[in-house]
Amino acid sequence: MIDKISFDRALKRVEKPARYIGMEKNSIKKDLEKVDIKFAFCFPDVYEVGMSHLGLHILYNLLNNEGYIACERVFAPWADMENEMRKEGIPLFSLENKEPIRNFDFVGFTLQYEMSYTNIINMLDLGNIPVYSKDRKDSDPLVIAGGPCAYNPEPIADFIDFFVIGEAEEIILDIMKIYREHKSNGFKRLEFLKEISRLEGIYVPQFYDVFYKEDNTIDRMEPIFDGVPRVINKRIIKELDKSYYPDKLIVPFIETVHDRIPLEIFRGCTRGCRFCQAGMIYRPVREKTVDTLVKLAEKLADSTGYGDISLTSLSSCDYSQLRLLVSKLISKYKEKQVGVSLPSLRLDSFSLEILKEIEKVRKTGLTFAPEAGSQRLRDVINKGVTEKDLETAVTYAFEEGWSTIKLYFMIGLPTETKEDVLGIKDLGYKVKNIFFNLPKEKRKGNLKITLSVSCFVPKPFTPFQWIGQNSIDEFYEKINLLKKEIRDNKITFNYHDPQISYLEAVLARGDRRLSKALYKAWELGCKFDGWSDFFDYEKWMEAFNKTGIDADFYALRERKTDEVLPWDFIDTGVDKKYLIAEYEKAKNGTLTRDCRLGCNNCGINRSFLGGVC
Repeated sequence: MIDKISFDRALKRVEKPARYIGMEKNSIKKDLEKVDIKFAFCFPDVYEVGMSHLGLHILYNLLNNEGYIACERVFAPWADMENEMRKEGIPLFSLENKEPIRNFDFVGFTLQYEMSYTNIINMLDLGNIPVYSKDRKDSDPLVIAGGPCAYNPEPIADFIDFFVIGEAEEIILDIMKIYREHKSNGFKRLEFLKEISRLEGIYVPQFYDVFYKEDNTIDRMEPIFDGVPRVINKRIIKELDKSYYPDKLIVPFIETVHDRIPLEIFRGCTRGCRFCQAGMIYRPVREKTVDTLVKLAEKLADSTGYGDISLTSLSSCDYSQLRLLVSKLISKYKEKQVGVSLPSLRLDSFSLEILKEIEKVRKTGLTFAPEAGSQRLRDVINKGVTEKDLETAVTYAFEEGWSTIKLYFMIGLPTETKEDVLGIKDLGYKVKNIFFNLPKEKRKGNLKITLSVSCFVPKPFTPFQWIGQNSIDEFYEKINLLKKEIRDNKITFNYHDPQISYLEAVLARGDRRLSKALYKAWELGCKFDGWSDFFDYEKWMEAFNKTGIDADFYALRERKTDEVLPWDFIDTGVDKKYLIAEYEKAKNGTLTRDCRLGCNNCGINRSFLGGVC
C-alpha cells in the first residue's frame, strides 16, 4: 500500500480529490493477501471519462465474481495529481486498496482512443514498470491491452506483452486460469506467453518479426516460434443474451461524462456505413431479449439510484423490439421519475411513437447524425438517410416541444466538394426555418441548434482504410468556410481540432515503427493528447523528426488495395474483398442495403464464427 501521509498531503493540493479515493457505492475491495491473482484494470484517461466506460464495469464485476481474483481500478492522474505523486514519491496505485500497480499480476489497458497512447507510457512509468515489454522480467506484471484500438495493435506493440483481440468477456477467465496454473508451478513469462498465444484472439507482438520493402511499406510478417498463429481471429460472444452483464455498477461521488445506467441492448450493426470501424469489427448483430433487459434494468435501478436508463448500442433505433422495450421501461419507471434515453437517433429509423413514450418522463436534447451535408456524399459513405428524413424528424420533435437539436457531421470525407461542406450550413438553417415556420403557439422553448463537425479519420477494417486523409490545411479551409457562412445566433458551430485528427490518423493506421516516436513524444512531455489543453502539435512533430518518422506516410498517403496493411494479420470475419468492393461502390456513390433486408455477403456468416449472423 502507498504511504498514507504522503497520499493525504497530495490530496489536499489537488482540484478533485474524489478521483483518487475510491470507496464508492458498489466498488469491491478484497484482501489482496487472500487472492491468487491481482488484476489492475487501467483506463488511460481521467477518472470521469473512464468511469463512464461500460467495458470497465463489465470486466471489473466479471473478474471480481471469481473468489481467487481481485480486480481494482486505475486511472490516469490529472496533471495536478501527477505532479504531487512525483514530488511525494507516490507510485501509480489502484483505487480500492491504494496498492502500487507494480505489485499486480496483470496491468490491463483498455484502448478506446488512439490519443491515449502516451498516457499508457506515462502510467507505466508512474507505476515503476519497464515501459518496453522486452525489458520486463518474470517478476514484473504482465501488461495487456484490448478494446477497439487493439484491432491495429502495432503502434504500441513494443509496450504491450499481449493483446486480446475481440470481446474480452469471452476469454479473460480462460487467461486467468492458465496464469493461475503457471503461477503455482513457478512462473516463467516466456512459457506463459507461448501457451496463451495459442488461444484464439491472443496476439503476442514479440513472437513476430515484420519485414519492410524499400518503399517503407510492409513486405510480410513472420512468427518466430512454431505453433504461433499467422492469423489472429477475433473473439466473439455468440449468444449475447446469455453473456455476463453486471447487476451493480459503481456509483461515483463526482459527476462523470455519463451519469446514468447504460443498458446494452445489442452489439453489432447492419447498416454498413463505410467510414465506421465499429460497424465492421463488431459484426454480426446479436440482440438481448426484452425480458433479459427489463430484469437487468430493475436490478441496476435498485443498485445505483440513477434517474436515467440509456439504451446503448451502435444504432439503438435498430433494435428489433425497441418499441416494446421502451414502453415496458417507461410504464415501470414513470412514477419513480426514471427516464429512458437513446444516445443518438438515426433519422431514417426515427420512431415518433418511441419518442412519445420517452417524453412521458422528461425531455432531453435530441441528437442526430446526418454525417454529411449533401445527399450525394451521404450516398458515398452509405449513410442511407435523406433530407426528407431530417425534415420529418425535426418537425415532429419541434411540434412535441423539443427546442434543442444537435447535428453531427464529418468533413474531409472521400470525394467531398465545397458544395458538400456548405450543405452542412444549409441543413442547420433548414432546421431553424422548420422551427420558425411553425405557428407561434406550437413553438416551445428557446431554439438552440448545434452543428458539430469532426475531421474524418480513415480507420482499419473499413472500406475507407486505403484513403488518404485531408491535410490539416485542407481541414482548416473547410472549417473557416463554415465559420464565415454560419452567422446566426440560434446556431452554434463546433469543430474538432484538425491537428489532433491528423495525429489520430497517423496512430490509427501506423505500424510498429511508431513505438519509438510515441516514446519520444512522451519524453518530450506529451500526454492527455485528446485534451486540447494538453495537446502539443509541435512536440509531436519534433518527436517524428527525431525518430525519422514521416507522419504523412501514415496519414495522408493513399494506399493501393494490394498493399500489406499493418493489421492484415487480424481476421474480424469481414472479407477484405468485401471492403474493396465497398470502396469501389463508394467512388460511384452506390448504396449497399441494410443487412437486415438481405445478406450482402460480407463474409461474417461463413467465417470462423460459425454462422452467428
